[in-house]
Amino acid sequence: MRKLIFYILLFLTVTSTQSWADYLVVPVEKVIDGGLAEFIRRSVKEAEEEGVEGIIFHVDTPGGRIDSAVDIKDTILSARVATIAYVDKNAISLGSLISLACDSIYMSTGDSIGAATAVVLQGKKAPEKMISYFRAQMRATAEANGRRADIAEAMVDDDIEIEGITVKGKLLTLTYTEALELGISDGTAETLEDVMILLGREDAGFKWVKPNWTENLVRFFTHPIVSSLLMSIGFLGLLTEIRTPGWGIGGTIALIALTLFFGSHYIVRLAGVGELLLFAAGLVLLTLEIFVIPGFGVAGVSGIALIIVSLYLSLVGRLPVTGEYLRATYTIGGAFAVTVVGTLLLIRFLPRTSLYRKLTLATVESAEGGFSSAATLTDLEGAHGIALSTLRPAGKADINGRRMDVVTEGEYIEQGSPVVVIEVRGSRVVVREG
Repeated sequence: MRKLIFYILLFLTVTSTQSWADYLVVPVEKVIDGGLAEFIRRSVKEAEEEGVEGIIFHVDTPGGRIDSAVDIKDTILSARVATIAYVDKNAISLGSLISLACDSIYMSTGDSIGAATAVVLQGKKAPEKMISYFRAQMRATAEANGRRADIAEAMVDDDIEIEGITVKGKLLTLTYTEALELGISDGTAETLEDVMILLGREDAGFKWVKPNWTENLVRFFTHPIVSSLLMSIGFLGLLTEIRTPGWGIGGTIALIALTLFFGSHYIVRLAGVGELLLFAAGLVLLTLEIFVIPGFGVAGVSGIALIIVSLYLSLVGRLPVTGEYLRATYTIGGAFAVTVVGTLLLIRFLPRTSLYRKLTLATVESAEGGFSSAATLTDLEGAHGIALSTLRPAGKADINGRRMDVVTEGEYIEQGSPVVVIEVRGSRVVVREG
C-alpha cells in the first residue's frame, strides 16, 4: 500500500512539473537562411505533435535568401495549427512573405512591413525573371489568407501603382497603422501578452522555442565566411596530399573540412544529390591520381574541376539570382586566395617549426658520412636481352641475365623479341628491338 501511494505521489509530482503551453513562440530573427528554414520546419512539426492551439512567429528580420524564405512560407502555409505573425520592429524584404503566410498578423507600434523586392549585390534590383517569380509568390501567399494581392505585389515590384496607396517607381512599405487600415495587419500589440488578448486567449500560456545546438552549428557552417574557410582548408589539404605520396594528414583534414561543408549545405537544402555526386566523382578521380596513376594529369585536373563545380553549385542554391552567382564566385575566389597565402606561409615558416622537425628525417646520407648510392647501370649500354613481356612501351626484359624494368622510345615490342639497350638515364633503361 505504501508503495502504491509512493508511486501515485511520484506520478502527480512529475506530471505537475511538466511544462505545457497553448502556443509556441518561434523567433524569425536575423538573416533568413537555410538553417532558419530547418528550425522553422522542426518547430512546426513539434507544434503539431504537441497539439498546441497555434504558433506565434516573432518576426524581426531584414531579409536573406529567397529559396530559404520560400521554404519557410511553404512550411507555414501547410501547418495544421493556427499561425500568427507578431511583427516586432520589422518585417522587411523576405520577412513580409513569411508574415503574409500566417493566418493573422499583429504589429507593434512603430513597425513596418514591405520593401520585399529581390536584389543582387550592392542592393541592385534583381532581373525581371526573378522579380516576376517573387511577385507571384507574394500574390499567391496573400490570396491564400484573404489579403489584398495587389498590395503584396506592390511590395515587390516598383512598377505597380495603386491609387491612393503607392506611386510607380516606389516600393510599397506600410507602417503599422497603414497595414491595419488596409487589412494586411489584424491588430496592434506591444507585447506577446497583448497578442493573446487580441486572440481572445488572455489566459493561454506560451512557450518559446529556440534553435538547438545542431541547428546553430549548421547555421554556423553555412555562414559565407565559415564556408569560405572550410573550402580553403579543403584546398590546402588536397594540395598537400597531391604533393606527398600515399594518404596522410593533409587528405584527412581536407576530407573532414569538405564533409562539413557539404553536410551542412545538404541539411539546409543548398546542396542536393547532384552536387554530392559531382563531389564524389571528383574525389574518386583525385584518389585514382594519387594512388593509381603516376604523376599528375587529366584525372587529377578533372577531379579538382568537379570538386570546384560542386562547391560552386552548393553556394548558388536552388533559386539563384545574379547576386548569388557573384557571391559564390567571390566566396570560391576568396577561398583560393586564402589557399595560396596559406601555402606560401607553410612553405616559408613550417620548416622552422618543431613539428616539422619531428615529422622529417634530419640525417643527411652524404658520401662523407660513409653512404654510397647503388651501382649505376651505365655498363648496360649496348647489352642485348629478351623482352619478358610486351613493351607498351614499358615492361620487363632480361638483360645479361638480369630481370629489370625497361622502356622503349615509344614503339611496341612483342614478348620474346630480342632487344638492345640504347641508353641509360639514371635507373631508366631505354631499349629498342634488335
